[in-house]
Amino acid sequence: TPETPGSINEGGELGYSLSHAFGAVLDNPELIAACVIGDGEAETGPLATSWHANKILNPMTDGAVLPILHLNGYKIANPTILARINKEELISLFRGYGWDPLFVEGQDPKEMHEKMAETMDLAIEKIKWIKEDACYSKGAERPIWPMIILRTPKGWTGPKDIEGSFRSHQVPIEVTKSHPESLERLEQWLKSYRPEELFTSEGKLKPELKVLTPNETKRMGSNPNANGGLCTKQLNLPDYRKFGVEVQSPGKTIKEDMRVLGKFIQKIIENNESERNFRIFGPDEALSNRLHEAFEVTNRQWQAPIYEKDEFLAHDGRIIDSILSEHVCEGMLEGYILTGRYGLFHSYESFIRIVDSMVGQHAKWLKMANEISWRKPIPSLNILLSSHAWQQDHNGYTHQDPGFINHLLTKKADTVRIYLPPDANTLLTCFNHCIQTKNYINLMIASKHPRPQWLTMKQAELHCKQGIGIWEFASNDQQSTPDVVLACAGDTPTLETLACVTILRKFCKNIKIRVVNVVDLMRLQPKEQHPHGLTDDEYDKIFTKDKPIIFAFHGYPNVIHELTYKRKNQNLHVRGYIEEGTITTPFDMRVLNKIDRFHLTELVLQYIETVNEQEIKNYCEEMLIKHKEYIVEHGVDLKEITEWTWERMDNFDN
Repeated sequence: TPETPGSINEGGELGYSLSHAFGAVLDNPELIAACVIGDGEAETGPLATSWHANKILNPMTDGAVLPILHLNGYKIANPTILARINKEELISLFRGYGWDPLFVEGQDPKEMHEKMAETMDLAIEKIKWIKEDACYSKGAERPIWPMIILRTPKGWTGPKDIEGSFRSHQVPIEVTKSHPESLERLEQWLKSYRPEELFTSEGKLKPELKVLTPNETKRMGSNPNANGGLCTKQLNLPDYRKFGVEVQSPGKTIKEDMRVLGKFIQKIIENNESERNFRIFGPDEALSNRLHEAFEVTNRQWQAPIYEKDEFLAHDGRIIDSILSEHVCEGMLEGYILTGRYGLFHSYESFIRIVDSMVGQHAKWLKMANEISWRKPIPSLNILLSSHAWQQDHNGYTHQDPGFINHLLTKKADTVRIYLPPDANTLLTCFNHCIQTKNYINLMIASKHPRPQWLTMKQAELHCKQGIGIWEFASNDQQSTPDVVLACAGDTPTLETLACVTILRKFCKNIKIRVVNVVDLMRLQPKEQHPHGLTDDEYDKIFTKDKPIIFAFHGYPNVIHELTYKRKNQNLHVRGYIEEGTITTPFDMRVLNKIDRFHLTELVLQYIETVNEQEIKNYCEEMLIKHKEYIVEHGVDLKEITEWTWERMDNFDN
């Protein structure tokens, strides 16, 4: 836990110690991370995969991880698997993983201390030899790193009646009112450690023992790498505005938001090459998530053989995405930022759910670390999700799940930030902000497909600073009371909301519409619940106190209701992802979930009065039928959808 000096591992949930250790030693060539792994933890999926991170570690530019696999034979109530296979099989297993296992076995404490010291010295010598050889040979071959397999009894040196059994995993001696005799047993056991030989009568470490401790940062608890904020250096960031998209008129320019961001990230990598304090992590998805431009200046780090037909693999690189494990990539990033460096974890939106609990554990670490004065702030955990639910093309229903938002909303308000940039310029602005923050979990969700660009860079900066705003170019209430508020959060909901506006304005020229876009989701919460939240007066000025709000949201509709349930205006009607999906066209995904322009228009008509209501409903129903028939025959969306563009509001008044 954060209260333990020298620790960077959240603890609690098992499986992440080894990936944290690997992340800690990246770009830390002088650092050796000794990682103790219990044989219970070794059975978890994330830990079992983490052994393969030795195929990524560069012995020339990175430090070394020394795993210490502790086989004591039992979990809570069962034997452990690795402790019950024979030694030959155990050796074969870890040699197959690419490790050189060194054994320390026994049960006599004095003998075991000597064995452990000798083996540690041997392991360190092997690590030094590997690094020296790598410098001499320029890392021509992947090294076989040492590891230690420590075998001792479960509950070693504990009460003898439970030593060597699973029962020692639990409370060794129960001292209660019903078992008062246990108090004497507890005292005898604790005194068996002879504390009088270690401490003075005042409870201080004896002077002759204190002088044996290493000086300053050589002490494990004082190692600056374990208090990463002490090691953090400011990123050398380029001016993100230079990478912005020129927007002459809303919606006329088409760009891929993630590709635009990729150019900014490319320059971040270049600017910080000498400091080597920025990395990208992801499970084999950097190209799929359109971060192509980053590969113009760096590669995927990889120490296994490289074949002629491979792409962007090299012994040194700033991108870790050659291991298909969200757990390992997330864990390595956590280790990287916990030791004071900066990074980005990108993933398909649906599969970020794999690391829900990992991120939850990190949130707990940050919450506790914020309460400890000597823990220095560390760079934030930045998570960028693309390949999201609203356009999967050939993947379909299995790849559609925006529920990570729901998960993060349960975490402490001083820790979590959630951003839904509607276009490339807002994405650039959000990322530039997030990558500089400390002690947060920043979630950004962005499109990787061609999308209309709505805001100039100057407008995007102001919009992101405010977190929420009325889009005047799409509104015609002229700051008076609107008939309806059309709110949106996310790139796809924004597109469909604006298309809904064009339908309403075409048929109902007198309707007063206010369009509100939310980029910082936490602005919807009351100020008392979240530091980014709007006051009630601010909220009412934007959403009104009683007018109908039609809210098109990127994720599950309940999120918006939960964030706004204390607001005065409960005339709120949310459309979002409702677990409808398949391999279909992008627009059909919106239709299936009733977040498309036609369903949104029909929803508006339920809450406002208009003389030609039936005409509009007929138009919407006809278009939905036409859409279904067209995609069945052609397999693509209607041209009325794919070629739709935003029209200026004054065009509807002529």
